[in-house]
Amino acid sequence: MALVIRPMTITDFDAVRALWASCEGVGLNDADRPEVLRSYLDRNPGMSFVVQADNAIVGAVLCGHDGRRGYLNHLAVSPAYRHRGLARDLVDNCLTALQKAGIGKCHLFIFSSNQDGRNFWRKIGWELREDLAVASRILAPE
Repeated sequence: MALVIRPMTITDFDAVRALWASCEGVGLNDADRPEVLRSYLDRNPGMSFVVQADNAIVGAVLCGHDGRRGYLNHLAVSPAYRHRGLARDLVDNCLTALQKAGIGKCHLFIFSSNQDGRNFWRKIGWELREDLAVASRILAPE
């Protein structure tokens, strides 16, 4: 079975959303609706990727930037396809896309309770920052 990494498209939404929902450590909310993902992909073309095995999506990651810093979100690989380097390959594709866009630094958010995720990011050379906290505010729709 061939595994192919390719840019994510909005037609992947249902399969990607199902993958994210099935993987521990991925927090989904109202911002993960199809229209929001479409907008995100349109604003960050060619930066988010999926791993496709035949007709199934077995890995996915969102990537984008604000013109200054890059951001990775929702990295997930189906448990049956883990330990093959796919997550690292997805991340590498994102970092290459960010570098081509002139972005020199990338951040990600990870749940503090996600020990497997924290171990993965450390293993592939990311620095887990303990000096920062995240603050969020939900904006009411207009």
